[in-house]
Amino acid sequence: MNDPVLVACSHGTRSAAGREVVEELRAAVRRARPGLEVHAAHVDVQEPELGAVLAALTAAGRTSVVVPLLLSSGYHVRVDIADALRDNGPHAVAAPALGPGDAVTDVVVDRLEQALGSPLADFDGAVVLAAAGSSDARAAADVDAAVASLGRRLGRPVTSGFLSAQTPTVPEAVAAARAAGASRVAVAGYLLAPGVFSARLAAAGADVVAAPMGPHPGLVRLVLDRFDTAVAQLAPQTVPAS
Repeated sequence: MNDPVLVACSHGTRSAAGREVVEELRAAVRRARPGLEVHAAHVDVQEPELGAVLAALTAAGRTSVVVPLLLSSGYHVRVDIADALRDNGPHAVAAPALGPGDAVTDVVVDRLEQALGSPLADFDGAVVLAAAGSSDARAAADVDAAVASLGRRLGRPVTSGFLSAQTPTVPEAVAAARAAGASRVAVAGYLLAPGVFSARLAAAGADVVAAPMGPHPGLVRLVLDRFDTAVAQLAPQTVPAS
């Protein structure tokens, strides 16, 4: 079987709960597309490392489509994934990161509504989008775009808070919302899976904290859409004949 394979590449985490959620996402992708080979890979912390996965697939004559299980086009996409692709020549290509975009905003809204127990239209408080944070300008711009997308969906301003590298911190963003007159504050996690960052949100002082996106059906559809688009753009010579 020489069809392209999907390499679902996550950041990697030491959190057992985080690893479980990311693997649940990969498993959900497999269930949604029976017969599609889905391989795990990581850019940090965990094995197998992306370069090793791509090298093994290339050696086996397979074409790999890397779908980053990442929410922004930061360092890991532009450097780590790009380096692994370069080392494997024309037999490996990458799709864009999952976010930002309307599909991810849909998942953020759904998780918020689950945490609130009611439609967001009924929530009259402030909303803070909590992101991991990055010193990479492109990743920071992607979070700004995600905040703007969520604000458009809600029809009112949304602010951002960060868990590392950037300011304001999530507690600072929550405090600022209260100082501006918000009676209640909800925090939406711009996070894929639980871990060190998501654990900090409980202490941020918000009234409601949404769960990480996790293996949401919307993310499953988005992963497959990224894969299909990348496959359609492959040069014919990069796909081995069946």
